[in-house]
Amino acid sequence: MPEQTYDLIVVGSGIAGQTAATSAAEAGLKVILLEKTGNLGGSSAMSGGWFAFTGTEEQASEGIRDSPELFLQDMLDAGQNLNDPSLLQAYLTHQQDTYQWLKRHGVEFREVEISSGQSARRSHNSLIKEVLAILHRDFTATGGQTLLNRQAVRLVQDVSGRVTGVITRSEEQEELFTATGGVVLATGGFSRGTELLKIFAPEQLAAIPYGGKGNTGDGLRMAWRLGAGMADMSFVSGTYGSHPDTGEDFHELLTAYYMGAVIVNKNGRRFVDESQDYKTLGRVVLDQPEGLGFEIFDAKVRAKSHRGIPLKDIDTLEDIGHVYKADTLEELAEMAGIDREGLVESIRRYNAAVRGEEPDDVGRSSLCNGVGELLPIDEAPFYAYPAKSLMTTTYCGLTISPRGQVLDVDGEVIDGLYAIGEVTGGFHGAAYMTGTSLGKGAVFGRIVAEHASSRLALSNA
Repeated sequence: MPEQTYDLIVVGSGIAGQTAATSAAEAGLKVILLEKTGNLGGSSAMSGGWFAFTGTEEQASEGIRDSPELFLQDMLDAGQNLNDPSLLQAYLTHQQDTYQWLKRHGVEFREVEISSGQSARRSHNSLIKEVLAILHRDFTATGGQTLLNRQAVRLVQDVSGRVTGVITRSEEQEELFTATGGVVLATGGFSRGTELLKIFAPEQLAAIPYGGKGNTGDGLRMAWRLGAGMADMSFVSGTYGSHPDTGEDFHELLTAYYMGAVIVNKNGRRFVDESQDYKTLGRVVLDQPEGLGFEIFDAKVRAKSHRGIPLKDIDTLEDIGHVYKADTLEELAEMAGIDREGLVESIRRYNAAVRGEEPDDVGRSSLCNGVGELLPIDEAPFYAYPAKSLMTTTYCGLTISPRGQVLDVDGEVIDGLYAIGEVTGGFHGAAYMTGTSLGKGAVFGRIVAEHASSRLALSNA
């Protein structure tokens, strides 16, 4: 079996892998980036490009009031206090450095928005494919090597139990890659891993499968075989807001409910507080007829569309025929296949609740996570966007230390093995805040690169 030796092996080329590989190469390490598929980027390349940061230039220029303390509280609230506080603190300690590092590499943030799980505007939008291309360009320029179509199949340990390498499989052969500084698993989750979904979240098989083609849980399985612990496995959920015919050409996810829409089922009835995080909404909608929820809004919300900005781009969705439009609610119901009387009555009751005349049917009191005043749905034309739960990411997995080292079932470090990004658990807890997935990939990618390079420097001293 052919063998190659490096300082650091990074498995997976999404934002977590690219950040770790580029940072390590910049620190002078000899790094190899291994990608299972024929294309770089994984699920990150299919995402909306949102990063959650606080204390940024973009926030300051718009007078946005935010703080690390508020950020921490929001993450704990979204995660129902089931997150690992040490991981959240590591994120907050290093997020500003990561933000500045991305900016130094030429990353631009186009817009700052409030979204799922946030009580302040801290989601920074990027052109994520450009971000990934920039990082890979700089990784290559610094001497980093990349190999595509290499599926990691087994981790290698020495007699002491330290992870020293990984065996990959391609069409041609199996190869052994050895690392003096460790192996970094950045292999993503298992949104495409039917067998693992059957084990941990069988109900989520009803969601629309999405995410990177290689996201079948390879990294989780390899580390599991070595006794790695796992966290958050019971919280797997798709994200609500994608059309039943969602394709892979662009990130189709609409959160008009954070802009003023309500969500009804085919019977025209609201069934959930729409201001909650969209992972929670993704779980709840699976119990509705056909797993379907319609985002209902009027001309006021339609005017808030921002073409080209994920989550807010009603223009493009209307252009491709995924949004119904009518002059009356009755006509809208007929077009969309919603019960007419049910829809009209739900909107009547909602508008009355907004005016303070009666309690809201589902207890909603804000647009998003306690922020934003509710708006009556009363200005024609009216719109309906049919949407389901999209299994984009699994947000659970291997237990890690604040330094990104994989921990076994007893909480002990598995020496030489790191994990970052979506393959890890413990960070999000019960639910997810917009921007913290790409954010934690980048932040912990930087943390791991620094830890590995420091350890190598000490061992070579």
